[in-house]
Amino acid sequence: MNITRLFFFCGFFLICFQSSFAQEDFKAEKKEIKNYLNKAVVEFSNANYDKALELSKFALVNSFAINDNSYIAQSYNTIGVIYDECSETKKAIEFYQKALRYAAPVKNDTLNNWIYGNLGSAYYFNQIDVPKGIGYYKKALFFAEKIKDSNQIVLSKLNLASAYFSIDSISLGNNEIKDIQKKILNSGSENTKLSLYVLLGIQSSNNNQIKKAEDYYFKAMKIAKDNDYTSFLINVYENLSRHYKLHGRKSESEKYTQKIDSINKVIFTEEKINSLNTESLQIELDEHKIQLERIEVENEKSQKVVKDSKLVVILFIIVVIILLLLLLTLYKNIIYREKTNYELKKANEELQLAKEKAEEASLLKSQFVSTITHELRTPLYGVIGITNIILDEHKELNNSPHLKSLKFSAKYLLSLVNDILQINKIEEKKIVLENLIFNLSDEINTICNSVEYIADKNNNKLIVEIDTAIPEFLIGDKLRLSQIIMNLISNALKFTKNGEVYILADLEKQEGSNYFITFKIRDNGIGIPKEHQDKIFDKFVQIERKEEDYQGTGLGLSIVTSLIQLFKSEIHLESEENVGTTFSFTIGFEYNEEKSREIINNIEVDLSSNYIYNILVVEDNKINQMVTKKIIQNSNLNCTIVDDGYAALVAIEREHFDLILMDINMPLINGFDTTRKIREKGYTVPVIALTAFDKQEVSEEAMASGMNDILIKPFEPTKLYQIISNQIIKKENAD
Repeated sequence: MNITRLFFFCGFFLICFQSSFAQEDFKAEKKEIKNYLNKAVVEFSNANYDKALELSKFALVNSFAINDNSYIAQSYNTIGVIYDECSETKKAIEFYQKALRYAAPVKNDTLNNWIYGNLGSAYYFNQIDVPKGIGYYKKALFFAEKIKDSNQIVLSKLNLASAYFSIDSISLGNNEIKDIQKKILNSGSENTKLSLYVLLGIQSSNNNQIKKAEDYYFKAMKIAKDNDYTSFLINVYENLSRHYKLHGRKSESEKYTQKIDSINKVIFTEEKINSLNTESLQIELDEHKIQLERIEVENEKSQKVVKDSKLVVILFIIVVIILLLLLLTLYKNIIYREKTNYELKKANEELQLAKEKAEEASLLKSQFVSTITHELRTPLYGVIGITNIILDEHKELNNSPHLKSLKFSAKYLLSLVNDILQINKIEEKKIVLENLIFNLSDEINTICNSVEYIADKNNNKLIVEIDTAIPEFLIGDKLRLSQIIMNLISNALKFTKNGEVYILADLEKQEGSNYFITFKIRDNGIGIPKEHQDKIFDKFVQIERKEEDYQGTGLGLSIVTSLIQLFKSEIHLESEENVGTTFSFTIGFEYNEEKSREIINNIEVDLSSNYIYNILVVEDNKINQMVTKKIIQNSNLNCTIVDDGYAALVAIEREHFDLILMDINMPLINGFDTTRKIREKGYTVPVIALTAFDKQEVSEEAMASGMNDILIKPFEPTKLYQIISNQIIKKENAD
């Protein structure tokens, strides 16, 4: 026999005596099964294998009767151990595999540890497949470590060490022994000590330590005899016989071989072997009988259910028919939905294509508007500027109707350009209201001064009435408010002759820091017919006039309506033919006393200084060069003009400048790149963008390039002086 048999039995005893499945309150059936298994262990220990097998069979049958997978697995495992001991290895493995199959749903790590350990012994002990046996031992060790069962860990390591020794993997076997040797000698059971001594004997024998090996074997023999471990004693004799044979002591080897044969004749009689084979067949018959009985019981139950549930079947058929109808309806709905989805998808694709085309058209329109306004503003800057130069140099022409008409026409054309740009911005939602501090009276007076020419032309009188309850300084978008009032006043003056135009501002209500002001633009002109009052706010609409031709694009009131909507308000119209017209709207502005005080304390001073500032103008248009130079020289400032950005870079290296007026759209190098190069060279001189492009279009890139501010052409000279003053003073304060 092989040395592993000793360790196999250690596993078996642990299986039988350490059942962890018992509960405090066992039912009678489970208690009886447990008794059968415990008695089987006792008979097995006494080498009464036929009786042990009979008791294990009773346990198996009763386990099947109560359908307890745990006890079924334990019973199969016990039967497997018995057959394995009687060298019926094939049958033993079959029963172990059955034990594993029934243990799977239980998911008990302890049970898995036992079965895998016994499977390992079956493959190793009988030299069927030692590496495979080692694999099963490792699985047994895995479950033992998982449940932290120290006894099972010791047992698994002993089995592994024995298996390693059998294939001459001495170092691996020594590693397993080294981990557990001290623990077994100090607190191990008799059978684990016996197993350890046998392994140590094998180890010493292989190392030619003959006397030491015999000492270990004799210690193991003493434990086996003292405890009447017949099977263990056979193991000891086998290893002693092998030991003496290995070291050339033939007579002593044969002596222990004879002792083994004597014990086997008593234990493994032919009668017992035949009995085991008979019991094996009986177990298989009992298994089939149990399965047949289960099938019959289930069949009886099924027949009873069928007999008692005809109504259920009928109802089931009805439900199936209803479900089929529902499925048919669902199928039709799915087909309809797929068709609808296809049509929707196609429509969406067409809409997406239309959207892309619209966006492309909108982009082209925006680019066109931007380009055309830039191209128109550039010559207008020259026309208005030259007109002002002529009037400044020839005072005798101040009353010239030709020059006044020229200037008016240029400003009218500029107003038209601005209206088109404003409409485009509103449509593309590019206007965002600003919050600036302003004086309402000053803003309205400025508007009145700018339309004075129209008022004088039609012999109209402008009358301004502002509620004294309105705070002096308000916070809001003064530019958009000025555009609204300017358009409405211009419209009133245009359609009124020899009359009066009132600009009224009354405090409607106050909510916290918000002051809601109602504005009214009232005239006593020709009025608007009732049938036209609904469409005058549309774009490009002009009401037909019978008596005179009134100039205009029809954009003014459309712009007014859109701007008022930005303030979350609405405009109201009251008009009667030959009586007059009143436009009214209400806008809320914030009042903040601290900010008002701050603006009063920081009123800008004019550019009156004994120091003559040196200004560099970068401009490629010769007419614009002349206009800009004249405006700058009129304020007693020095002016140097260059044609392009590269010339500007040379100029600032040769001469100090206090400020640079930089055109954006230039050949060779544009204003943005020129400014970047100026900043790269370390110059901090203020740079003002002087451009005909809209401010919002170039603001972001201008700031990114290093420019300090933007001035849109054409501009009022005072606006230029103010920006120059602000930037130079800011630069001086920073330095």
